[in-house]
Amino acid sequence: MKAARNGTKDSFEKTKLAMFRKVSFLQRKETGTETGSYMDVSVSDLKHPPPQLSPMPEGLSSQQVLIECCVCHVILAIYSMSSRPFFFSQEYQKPLLEPPNLILNHKKVRQIFYRMQEIHQCHSMFQIALASRVAEWDHSEKIGDLFVASFSKSMVLNAYSDYINNFTNAMALIKKACMSKPVFLDFLKKKQASSPDRITLYGLMVKPIQRFPQFILLLQDMLKNTPRSHTDRLPLQLALTELETLAEKLNEQKRLADQEAEIQQIAHSVGDRNLNKLLNSEQRQLSQCELLTEIVYGDKGQILKSKERKVFLLNDTLICANVNLKGPPDISSLVPLGPKYTVKWCAPLLQTQVVEVGQDSPQSVVTSRRHSSTSNTTSKIFLGPPRLYQELEELQHDLAVVKEVSLLVGTLNGTYQNLNSTVSQDWCLALQRLIRLKEEEIQSADKCRLRLSVPGRPDKSGHPVSIMVVFNTPSPLSKISWVNRLHLAKIAQRQENTLGWESAEEDGRKKGPFSCPLLTCRLPVFSSKTHTLKLEAALHSPSQYSLLGFCTVSTSLPQGYLWVAGGGGSSNHGQVEIFSLNRATPRLVKTVPLRAPVLCLEYVKEPCPSEEEREAEKTQTAAKIGNIICVGLQDGSIHVYSSVDTAVQCLLTLVNADSSPVLCLKYSLAFLFAGLANGKVAVYHRRTGERLWDVDSCRLVSLGSQPVCTLLTLEEAVWASCANQVTVIQGSSLNTESFQAHSDPGNSVSHMVHSGAGVWMAFTWGSSIHLFHTETLEPLQEVKISTRTTHLTPGQVSVSSLLICQGLLWVGTSQGIILTFPVPTLEGIPKITGHVMSLNAHCGPVDFLMSISSTLASDLLRRDSVLNGSEEGNVGRDEGGQRLEHSSYPQDSQTPPPTEEKPKRLLLQYRLHSTCQLPGKVLTAQPEQGSPRAPHDSLEHSPEHSSIYEVNEDPDVWVRGRPRERVKEVEPRRSKVTSTAIFSGGRGYRRIAQLASVDPCSDSTENTLLVWQLPLTLSQ
Repeated sequence: MKAARNGTKDSFEKTKLAMFRKVSFLQRKETGTETGSYMDVSVSDLKHPPPQLSPMPEGLSSQQVLIECCVCHVILAIYSMSSRPFFFSQEYQKPLLEPPNLILNHKKVRQIFYRMQEIHQCHSMFQIALASRVAEWDHSEKIGDLFVASFSKSMVLNAYSDYINNFTNAMALIKKACMSKPVFLDFLKKKQASSPDRITLYGLMVKPIQRFPQFILLLQDMLKNTPRSHTDRLPLQLALTELETLAEKLNEQKRLADQEAEIQQIAHSVGDRNLNKLLNSEQRQLSQCELLTEIVYGDKGQILKSKERKVFLLNDTLICANVNLKGPPDISSLVPLGPKYTVKWCAPLLQTQVVEVGQDSPQSVVTSRRHSSTSNTTSKIFLGPPRLYQELEELQHDLAVVKEVSLLVGTLNGTYQNLNSTVSQDWCLALQRLIRLKEEEIQSADKCRLRLSVPGRPDKSGHPVSIMVVFNTPSPLSKISWVNRLHLAKIAQRQENTLGWESAEEDGRKKGPFSCPLLTCRLPVFSSKTHTLKLEAALHSPSQYSLLGFCTVSTSLPQGYLWVAGGGGSSNHGQVEIFSLNRATPRLVKTVPLRAPVLCLEYVKEPCPSEEEREAEKTQTAAKIGNIICVGLQDGSIHVYSSVDTAVQCLLTLVNADSSPVLCLKYSLAFLFAGLANGKVAVYHRRTGERLWDVDSCRLVSLGSQPVCTLLTLEEAVWASCANQVTVIQGSSLNTESFQAHSDPGNSVSHMVHSGAGVWMAFTWGSSIHLFHTETLEPLQEVKISTRTTHLTPGQVSVSSLLICQGLLWVGTSQGIILTFPVPTLEGIPKITGHVMSLNAHCGPVDFLMSISSTLASDLLRRDSVLNGSEEGNVGRDEGGQRLEHSSYPQDSQTPPPTEEKPKRLLLQYRLHSTCQLPGKVLTAQPEQGSPRAPHDSLEHSPEHSSIYEVNEDPDVWVRGRPRERVKEVEPRRSKVTSTAIFSGGRGYRRIAQLASVDPCSDSTENTLLVWQLPLTLSQ
């Protein structure tokens, strides 16, 4: 580990080599090249017995027992991985190559089992090393370095990559041989029948690439039970990193191979020359494909037929194909035959629109795909559950009528309790509420229905015609994915995203449009009068906006409000601008001037209250503060605002005794840490049961004489940088531990970001970024970004911002160029494995990088309707189609239900529970009663109740009440869909290596936000 401690360049690679050298029987060859240099290793059970753990000694801790169980699973998995290729060779490949058989050509046999021997060799070598290590397990208890030494070699990646790339071709050869040579088909059947687990050849060939996820899970379990002081802790984290990186690369290879196979299948069935040319182009890329069910409607909106279609989303084309899965049953049971496609239609992506519920049809003629060709009409049609749309129109018609009645009621000369403007307005409010509930029913029924408006043939007059195509998706999640992918595919066609990123991979390939974030928009910040202000910080205040439609939520930026702060320059004041992200494009909603320049922002989420605090809250009538936002100013004060709304009322002002500028803020547990320019950290804490910090609780932790540039929250500790030193401050005790991050005292740590078991650091000078271990505080990797691209000027570049988000390390430079480096996302070491550079840049330094994310509401993923029952809209209808509502009476009421049956009607009231408090007499045909009126809160029913409202249950209970109990009975584990966007702030905007016709830099003095959008991610 000496090379790692020195912090030299490529120290991580030297660390890996050092671990590799510890295993004497896994030495590299002296040729220096691994590609194609495979040793023919034959594992004999006598010379190299399978690895086997000795019996567990007594007195082991529970963690040691769990670790040994994980090692046993690793042994079983490795033995299985080593025996599978050997079984291939002995049972399939060797008999097929023997002269008496000659069932297949030797060349085809080698193509089918391509790289299988090399994979067997890799695992055999690892098995030998594992057996030696397991034999001395009770003394060493170390296994992580074996994984690093075995799976970090390029020959493992090459062997598996070639095997995966050849997998589709191998299946095609097997399928063709089965159909043309019955002897080969019989051979496969006999081998399957004689195998112990009766597994097919296809199942055997899939096994080699299914073990890596199992290894990753086992390593994660071992890490959870390995103490931080254990010698195998860091090797296990490095091993997890190697396996995750290898699995990601193999998954990408598999995705590309499957994509190529799908495109070739489509190309074989296309008769259009232009489309065939597009499919065979090197630039084409398949973004998504899935089996969907196309629905065909009749004249009255009824479903006439449905059929499965395969829908393909390419770079700029949407293709719908018919699927033919027929094939010989004998062959399909052994090898998947793969479908045959017949292209039904294809449409340009930019002319394809997703139609959401409630949206008006486009200006062009919209025609539904119907069974009868004579039913094309330009009138409004009902797709999906037509009865729900019909009821919505009925309610809208009734509302218009009631509004007219309300106007007429206002002209009455008499005064009546139950017939006046108040009652008629209550009718209107009730109908508006019923319309809203009906729209929610329609949206619920539409969660699995994808409506696409695609261009059709022009009509006789030459006007464009759009055809409405409706697909049923397997789940609401599938529809969300399709809507989001269609949206991002259109954004990818914009000029700024055409070659928006440059990849410096060894093979020189360009990154596809969906492999990198897409530039969604450019947002000017601060007015022309405040150009002197410098962008300092930004944060996201999340909020859910319930009025957004289902499709709009799937395509818009993460919901909430964006706070952008600035200050400095030639002015002595600061400013905060608040943008709403609850629309298709961000919109400025408020500007907050401040007395001093703003230097930092921090979002503090409301902590979960304890049981005692919950009980205390029940007795308190004060409004909850909720989430808050802290603003650090240059005058040394910290302003605390509520993030509930945009009123921006200051709740609290914190100051430090020295009035030193607040450079950075971080919240951890119940403490607020503020990094000051005088080299101290101010710590504020909350009192028990309070939401805000105590003004008089400030404690100062001195770190040095240089400014505290950045803070980082890590579990229960906070990392603070002062000059070239980083100090770890422990929780409430404020105990400190420092280490040196750079050898030059004048090079201060300017930025820190955390991922897994590592922290990346950037410095005020130089273009190097360093990776440190969070537990041992040792340096693990150093990367000099100036050497990663030719667009950066060496010697004049420094890192101005840093961010880690969804497996990408974002690096903003002083020259305005943004680079991203892929990093692992699990609990391992976040080492850099590649690099990509954005061709969209600022004209000046990148002032900040920020990620925002929000989770889609769980209601959007529920497939069930708001009505009770699985059938949409069947509640509240009898066989004749009449509207029915069940009456609901209080159980403790002394008034029995009416004996004579009345026509059941809907309760039409919103706010009024009774009209007894209104002036005037009751307008009714019944004689006046001598008994006094019932009070307002009485359970007895007055005559006006039955004459006007026909006491029935409330619509809110009718629509919402019943399904909740059914959902609580069986609450499935729901998926979580997360929307993520990246914001970068700086001066101006420019394109790198752009066309000469485009200006090299647009308004280099204007503060600009560049907004990148990432595809939706799914997690549990």
